[in-house]
Amino acid sequence: MLAAMPQPPSAASRDEPVIRDRGDACPGALRLHAADDGFLARVRIPGGLLSAPQAAALALAADRFGDRQLELTSRGNVQLRGLAEGCGGGLAELLDGAGLLPAPAHERVRNIVATPLADPRLARALDALLCADARVTALSGRFLFAVDDGRGDVAALDPDVTLLGPDAGGRTLLRLGAARDAVEVRVEDAPRAALMAAHRFLDAVADAGTRAWRVAELPAAERALEAEEFGRWLAAAGIAARYVADAPRPYAPPPAPGVHGDSLCVLVPLGRLTTAQWRTLPGELRVTPWRSIVVTGAPVVDPGLVTDPDSAWRSVTACTGKPGCVKSLADVRADARAVVEEARGPLPVHWSGCERRCGHPRGTEWVDALAVGDGYRLSVHGREVPHEPSDLAAGLAAVRNAYPSESEAAVKK
Repeated sequence: MLAAMPQPPSAASRDEPVIRDRGDACPGALRLHAADDGFLARVRIPGGLLSAPQAAALALAADRFGDRQLELTSRGNVQLRGLAEGCGGGLAELLDGAGLLPAPAHERVRNIVATPLADPRLARALDALLCADARVTALSGRFLFAVDDGRGDVAALDPDVTLLGPDAGGRTLLRLGAARDAVEVRVEDAPRAALMAAHRFLDAVADAGTRAWRVAELPAAERALEAEEFGRWLAAAGIAARYVADAPRPYAPPPAPGVHGDSLCVLVPLGRLTTAQWRTLPGELRVTPWRSIVVTGAPVVDPGLVTDPDSAWRSVTACTGKPGCVKSLADVRADARAVVEEARGPLPVHWSGCERRCGHPRGTEWVDALAVGDGYRLSVHGREVPHEPSDLAAGLAAVRNAYPSESEAAVKK
C-alpha cells in the first residue's frame, strides 16, 4: 500500500503563480557556480548538437581546468566540474574559440532541446534567432524551448515553448507551456514564432509583476500567453497562424541505447563520463536530455558506456550528491551503483541527496529515492512506499510489487 505524502517540487501550477524577489542564479559557461568540489560551468548545447572540434574543445577544457570528467544534464547540456578559482578567462577563451560562446550575452538562454534522431536545422535556426535578439537576454536560464519532430519525445519535458512537427503539409504546431491548445504555423515561420512567444512571455512577466522564470509560473488569468490571443498577435506581425483548440499530444520514449539506422545511441550511466570515454565517440555528437549521446557510425565504445537496450542503467538517474554538493545528505551516485540491478523496473528511479531533487525525470512517472540521513525514503507520484530507510533492496522490491507491469511513461498533463 502506498501512503500519501506531499508531491515533489516541480513546475508550479498556473493557479498558483510564483512571486520571486531575486534574479535567476542559474550557472553558465561565464557565470561559474561554487560547488563543494570546486567551481562548476554549464555549457549550453542548443539541440544537443556538437561538431567534432567542439566536442574536442569540451574534453580539453575538462582536462585543463577541471576534474577530467564531463557531466550531461537533463536538458542535454554539458557541465564541467572541479574548476579552479580564477580559470574563467581561460575557459571562456577556449570555448569561444570552438564556437561554443557565439553570443556571450545570450549563453545562458540558449536552452533548446531537440529530438535527437531528427533533422537539426530547425533547432539551429531557432538558436541563431535567439543569439541575434537583444531582448531574450532577459529570459531566465531555466526557460526552455523544445523542437520536436512530431514523435513527442522532447515535447514531454515540460518546455515553455514547443515546436511540434512539421506535418506532411509543412505545418508546425507551437504550444505555450502545458496548454491543451496551440497555434499552427508554416515550418519556415516556426523559429520566428517561437522567438515571438518568448517576447510575449516577457511582456506577461512585466504585466504580472511576479518575475516568473517559466510559463507555468504565470497567473492563470494572464491572457498574453493564451494560444488564441497569441495567434492573433502573430497574424498581426505577418505570420499566418491557425488556432488549434485541442492540439495533438504525441508521446515517444527516449531513444534506447543501441543502433538506430546509421546512428548509435550511447547511454552514460548517471550522466558522467571521463574525457577518455568521451574521446571514444568521434565525429559530430548529439547530446540528449536523457543523459545519452547519439553518434553516427559504429565507434568502438568504452565498456563503461552502455549500448545494450536491456541495460539496467536505463532505469537509474541521480543528482550530483556528495561530495560535489554541500546540500546533499548522501553519496547518491555510489548508493545508486550499489543497487542498480535491484532498481530495474517499469519506472525509472531517481536518486536525490536533498529535497530539491535536481535533475529528476520529466514527462514520466518515476520512483523518488530521497536521502533522509539514515537511508532513503521511496515514493512514487507523491505516495510513499513503506520500507525501512536503510533497506533499499526491500524498498525497491515493494515498488516493483506496486507497479508489476511494464507500461509506457505517462506524459504529464
